[in-house]
Amino acid sequence: MSSEKGYKLLQGNEACVEGALAAGMKFFAGYPITPSTEVMELSAQKLPQYGGKFIQMEDEIASMAAIIGASLTGLKSMTATSGPGFSLKQENFGYAVMSEVPCVVVNVQRGGPSTGLPTSPAQGEIMQAKWGTHGDHPVIALTPGSVQETYEMTIEAFNLAEKYRTPVIMLMDETIGHMREKLIFKDPSDIKIENRKKPNCKPEEYLAYKADEDMIPPMANFGEGYRYHVTGLTHDETGFPTNNNEISGELIKRLSNKVNNNIDDIAYYEEYKLEDAEIVVIAFGGVSRSAKSAIDEMRSQGMKIGLFRPITIWPFLETQINSVADKAKEIYVAEMNLGQYFYEVDRVAGKKCPVKKINKVNGELITPKEIIDAVKGGK
Repeated sequence: MSSEKGYKLLQGNEACVEGALAAGMKFFAGYPITPSTEVMELSAQKLPQYGGKFIQMEDEIASMAAIIGASLTGLKSMTATSGPGFSLKQENFGYAVMSEVPCVVVNVQRGGPSTGLPTSPAQGEIMQAKWGTHGDHPVIALTPGSVQETYEMTIEAFNLAEKYRTPVIMLMDETIGHMREKLIFKDPSDIKIENRKKPNCKPEEYLAYKADEDMIPPMANFGEGYRYHVTGLTHDETGFPTNNNEISGELIKRLSNKVNNNIDDIAYYEEYKLEDAEIVVIAFGGVSRSAKSAIDEMRSQGMKIGLFRPITIWPFLETQINSVADKAKEIYVAEMNLGQYFYEVDRVAGKKCPVKKINKVNGELITPKEIIDAVKGGK
């Protein structure tokens, strides 16, 4: 665990590493790519100081595979990437979902598609985070809106990964990744740390994929005497592949339900001046900062307007968005893409009030003025 004390002026990317160390990260594998590179650089510098291991892999595919392997040995593991690197990780991300291997994948988003805009902000991987790999599967993705929150949510990303035995995505954007702000370090004694549930049976009785009542199987570390099979194929409780239709269906449902049935435990969000708001802006990451400035300005002009900021971007916060829509006369979804999160909001809120888009995809952050102009223009 990180022994940093007090406070420092840090980038969001640097805060991500400090949060990972505070959470107990012991292994990082990655390949440099902007705008996430500082996550890798600082991990290389600091991990050995905390008894951890760092390795630069030959590519993003191998990086994702490496953290899965390290996690199976019991090491809390993380990789970081951007843009096309996130695409390359998707197959092994699905493998981690299916084989229930906890790990953290950081994606500091940049403009795309393809190699796109390497050092410019974007939020174009909202849907890729949810559906980038194939098949039906659960996803937990967190979107911090400040340097402090990046530190704290990275700790939580590790906790959720360990608790639910699944990969977790830190879905940042370049604005937050490269922003410098004051970071107040938590006292280690005040940090809640989750560790994976371990088996309490004899090694010869261990079934690696036999779930408890909470739908999560205990997980033995490789090298502890518990031998079991790990595969991306549909498998039974032993871990060996099966084509049994009943077992296959139940496995996929359990993988989904262990996350989706615990949304209340996973849901992080902020409500800003929503008490009497008739107009609601929904924004996340770097755009939420512009939205707050816009809301303060419009409030000073007498408008009843507020912000709902999802921090947990997946699973979708349907209950909370429903509640917002019950009171709002209009909802605006501001995001640096062409409307990826908008469609989810409109699906839930569109029958209750008009839902409108504020979008920008030219590699620049949406400004407060653009949000004000859109809201006042009713567009």
